[in-house]
Amino acid sequence: MQAYYTAQIQRRGEWWIGWIREVSGVTCQERTREELLETLKITLLEVLEYDSQEAVHRAESEYEEVKIAV
Repeated sequence: MQAYYTAQIQRRGEWWIGWIREVSGVTCQERTREELLETLKITLLEVLEYDSQEAVHRAESEYEEVKIAV
């Protein structure tokens, strides 16, 4: 299953800036629109991986992973 996220982007002067609406902390800036979208994707994947690893480390005892649909 593939997840979709919303990138909000805009041009400011010579720079493109953007962020992922659904995930706090994913904000990037690049010189081109294409570079911005690629950097946002990479940063999003890094944040999601980090959050996943942190959740496992924070579990103090046995835990169960359950996938839910929203």
